[in-house]
Amino acid sequence: MADTGAAPLPPTSPPYGALARAEWFVRLTARVLEQHLFAHHFRGGGAAPVERALDAYRNEDGGYGHALEPDLRGPVSQPLHTALALRVMDAVGNCGGRRAEDVCRYLTSVSTADGALPAVHPSRRGYPAAPFVPVVDDPPGELLATGPVVGLLHRNAVWHAWLFRATDFCWQSVESLEKPHPYEIEAAVAFLDHAPDRARAEAAASRLGRVVREQRLAALDPDDLDACPVAPGYAPGEHHFPHDYARTPRSLARAWFTDEEMARSLDFLAAEQREDGGWPLRRRQWAPGPSLEARPMVTIEALRTLVAYGRAVD
Repeated sequence: MADTGAAPLPPTSPPYGALARAEWFVRLTARVLEQHLFAHHFRGGGAAPVERALDAYRNEDGGYGHALEPDLRGPVSQPLHTALALRVMDAVGNCGGRRAEDVCRYLTSVSTADGALPAVHPSRRGYPAAPFVPVVDDPPGELLATGPVVGLLHRNAVWHAWLFRATDFCWQSVESLEKPHPYEIEAAVAFLDHAPDRARAEAAASRLGRVVREQRLAALDPDDLDACPVAPGYAPGEHHFPHDYARTPRSLARAWFTDEEMARSLDFLAAEQREDGGWPLRRRQWAPGPSLEARPMVTIEALRTLVAYGRAVD
């Protein structure tokens, strides 16, 4: 067959399903890591290619850098990069062994006296980063950085001396949240969903669910977003929805929302897929490159959430 020189037409509309359209977007825009992650989750791809791609971001100190989290540029290890690396390891079922030991060694080296992780370590100074990610000389530990890491380590039965102090910090932080912002709630859920003390976790989650509803931290009706004001400092339209907190039906946060509220949230998530096949960033954007690099992971997570709730994607 003669080569006409014409580019293949993208599957950006029916009869192509959401998965085929997303795959086109990922193949067109994603880094090697997200391409292999997409293949692993949705096309039967193995874990080994994902792990090899992740190794490119790994540093000798056991942490991860090199803009793995696109809003933080530069080669140095950072807690947020390392948290994302743990999520990838967990996603492919290999969040243990030597990799986990190295990660815990790094986390120990950057944690505060109470075992907490700063969102940004001062070693990042001098490299490009989003303006809303400030660098300070002596950063405090934050639930935002610590909760998801501790939750994943517990989920994978990883034990390390640092983890005891970090777990205590998470309990204290979660149980003292009074006027949290939505990302703190996400971090709290990531911890509570896998904390070993299940009765305590359920009680803490129940309290947080009341906080979320009373303080209108979840947009319960996508057709009436004015009823859920955006948190101070967030981008216009940076709302949080039930599916942002309860990413799977097994999450403790699922009990915060009625079946009708959850269905509306998932309908909204499915409808957010753009013409190019990817899902949008709802957070603040500061440069074209990081925004482009972030969208494939957002797209993969959107698809995983829809699949977790039994929604058809193809």
